[in-house]
Amino acid sequence: MFASFVSDANTTVRPLQLDDVFELEFAADPQPSPSGEHIVFVRTWMDREQDRRRSSLWMMNSDGSNLQALTDRNINASSPRWSPTGDRIAFLANGQIQMLWLDSGRTAQVTTLQQGAGSIEWSPDGNWLAFSMFTPKAKPAPVSLPGKPAQAEWAAPPIYIDDMNYRADGRGFLASGYSQIYLVSAQGGSAIQLTEGDFNHGGALSWQHDGKALFFSANRYSDWQSQPLNSEIFKLDLDSRELTQLTDRFGPDANPQVSPNGELIAYVGFDDRRLAHQHNRLYVMNADGSNVRALTADLDQGISQFQWQPNSRGLVVGYVENGAGIIAEQPLRGERRVLANDWGGLSYSRPYSGGQFSLSSSGYVAYTQSSTAHPAELATVRVTRRPSSTTLTALNADLLMKRTVGEVEEFWYRSSVDEKPIQGWIMYPPGFDASQQYPLILEIHGGPHTAYGPYFAMELQLMAAQGYVVLYTNPRGSTSYGEDFANLIHHNYPSHDYNDLMDGVDAVLARGFINEDELFITGGSGGGVLTTWTIGHTDRFAAAVAVNPVINWYSFVLNADMYNYFSQYWFPGLPWDMPEHYLKYSPISYVGNVSTPTMLFTGESDHRTPISETEQYYQALQLRGIESAMVRVPGASHALHTRPSNHMAKPAYVIHWFEKFRASKGSGSEE
Repeated sequence: MFASFVSDANTTVRPLQLDDVFELEFAADPQPSPSGEHIVFVRTWMDREQDRRRSSLWMMNSDGSNLQALTDRNINASSPRWSPTGDRIAFLANGQIQMLWLDSGRTAQVTTLQQGAGSIEWSPDGNWLAFSMFTPKAKPAPVSLPGKPAQAEWAAPPIYIDDMNYRADGRGFLASGYSQIYLVSAQGGSAIQLTEGDFNHGGALSWQHDGKALFFSANRYSDWQSQPLNSEIFKLDLDSRELTQLTDRFGPDANPQVSPNGELIAYVGFDDRRLAHQHNRLYVMNADGSNVRALTADLDQGISQFQWQPNSRGLVVGYVENGAGIIAEQPLRGERRVLANDWGGLSYSRPYSGGQFSLSSSGYVAYTQSSTAHPAELATVRVTRRPSSTTLTALNADLLMKRTVGEVEEFWYRSSVDEKPIQGWIMYPPGFDASQQYPLILEIHGGPHTAYGPYFAMELQLMAAQGYVVLYTNPRGSTSYGEDFANLIHHNYPSHDYNDLMDGVDAVLARGFINEDELFITGGSGGGVLTTWTIGHTDRFAAAVAVNPVINWYSFVLNADMYNYFSQYWFPGLPWDMPEHYLKYSPISYVGNVSTPTMLFTGESDHRTPISETEQYYQALQLRGIESAMVRVPGASHALHTRPSNHMAKPAYVIHWFEKFRASKGSGSEE
């Protein structure tokens, strides 16, 4: 049971409960109207009856007034896109393109597609919608078995696979086919296929200003499966269907956006050096592909989103720096200027970076605003010399009124390896009293090339609600501190990132409110790697929970869905050519040192870090007689939190395991 603590101010503290997961809501994909008067956005909520995350479209005035629903709560709408005249909104629901007429409020489905649509974009004249869609390609089995009687019930036939990428996490085994680009009338009708060939086309689509061509990114090289990152920008002429390749380098070129005046194309990419982490730079080129120049060569951070300003003289960009989401104005000539530093909030489970924004024609940016106290809210910031943000929504006000979330403190410390500054955050349990002693949980992020930051994290909050201090940090290998910092673990992972984590634990211990006999460790994916690595190198933790870990790099590379990427970018060679390297960095090599009671928690349908990794480690621990447990989540992929009940289950099992090994029950709290 979750306890109620009493703070020093004699106010009742009501910690979060497990099923408060179903109370979470967040704003996403904000889209200002062409006039700038209104903003439509996706409001995401948790369906307790169906155990699903669901979404609907809502609209408000740009000043935050007149908030109203546009679609039914159960329609599961997403990707709203305004028509050029602002009289209609196209959006996706159940894989189909839907249309909402603002004057009447009526909604209708305008496509009847066999597969789900994506990346919808209006033509400049408002008559057409371009979109991408997976297109199956018949691939008959090479063998036909004779002799089956007409009414016989034979076993399902064997499945013949000869594609390099044949399964994907969250999707399972892949059907035969490719993503193609289509066109459909905004008034409804049959879809027109524009691209052909055994290649995947899609991602962001952008129209030529006269509506006669589309720009997109694709990897159309004959050996594209062996070059997973190598894509180029193409122009597709709608009359002739002729493709013109506009970029040509080894590395990704993606997300083309035509400037409002039609003269330039902005896009992101990098020169591929086969490093584990490489920044996306922002580039612009003339509409014919000439005169390529980098706009963010001076910025040692990756660009994750961008949009042209209406005057075509610059763009608004989004990136993460020191864990915080930044929105900035990036002129074609001149200095970049920060507009907001609280962009993010979409990763509500753990405190990962990531957000969305859209620029209005009237000079403001609508964006998802982050906070450690709640998931993403909708906010705006004007593109002015003295920008200031305005929060427009309070989607979680009801939850925050009845519950107390743990406060989060940012701090920095030095690595004992090389004195590099390392950033971390301490989440305090509600009702925290520094004069008492608390158990500590070190929670480690995955990736490994990702970043935690000042964002809401329900899983960590649920742990803090049980009276634990929770520590999370960005050790070397994390993004948002420059490319060199991220690549300190290139072909060297795990290594000194372990030391950075232990230094963070020591820094919190020095504050005096942690019971040194009640140190616990957990993490997911790359955090599961570092959890199992840590317990093979120290016995300081009372218990550990490794969530969807990799413990054997040799077997991982030959089992993971993205094996053609991992083998080229994470390792200096193939596993059979250098088994010593693979095993040197595999936690399984150090399982003989483990004395820490360990639980493993993994989805049975995880194709990114397959459950076979968990099974190997569990069986090794069992053979050694180490107290251990394995939790298998039926049907769950690598994204364990996708279903709210699984989102609850993960921290519940973590706390269950740690409570078994508490040195003193009730330390730091009143049960």
